[in-house]
Amino acid sequence: MLDNIIYANHLTLSYKSDEDIIKDATFSIQKKDFVFISGPSGSGKSTMLKSFYGALKVKSGELLVNDVDMANPSKTDVSELRKKIGIVFQDYKLIKEWSCEKNVMLPMLINGYAKETCALQAERLLSHIKLSHKSSKYPPELSGGEQQRVAMARALSHNPPLILADEPTGNLDDYSSEVIWGLLKGANEQLGMSIVVVTHSIPDNFGLNYRHLYIEDGILYELS
Repeated sequence: MLDNIIYANHLTLSYKSDEDIIKDATFSIQKKDFVFISGPSGSGKSTMLKSFYGALKVKSGELLVNDVDMANPSKTDVSELRKKIGIVFQDYKLIKEWSCEKNVMLPMLINGYAKETCALQAERLLSHIKLSHKSSKYPPELSGGEQQRVAMARALSHNPPLILADEPTGNLDDYSSEVIWGLLKGANEQLGMSIVVVTHSIPDNFGLNYRHLYIEDGILYELS
């Protein structure tokens, strides 16, 4: 259990008490793993991801995320866990009234870093995603691909041990998709972060060893 960043044992998830979305899933994700979760639309991929950061309660079974018991977490547990996770949403969830720079700084500010440190990290990351020239722009002034690149930089800014990404390239142009995959691979290879990505389609020639969890009709399988 020491090397697990996520551990599930007979995990069942649902939005309604009489309709199980994920059924009796048992699996573990180790530190430094790169894991894709795929399956048909409506199979429960995003549902699974939500349970990892406390947006959906566990119906039954065990779920540990970064040693936090998600079957019965306190609000403090969930709050502290989210400080140690980077989350990339399909619809970006940037704060529209904040500049790109400040959006990237947000997780660091929450974690109590000095503003100077936050600003330096934001500058470095915005340069890395080729958006330094738009650091003072606001999300509505950016394209969808640019917004997702900022969201990716935000998720990485506080160097979390775990990144959760929900269809991070689903609606993006080819260039932005390449940037996002490059950032995720780099975070895993160079920084040792555990990466869990929900996707309909795993990129061809990904160039990195990964695990593949597949969900169909609420049942989880690991594909080789």
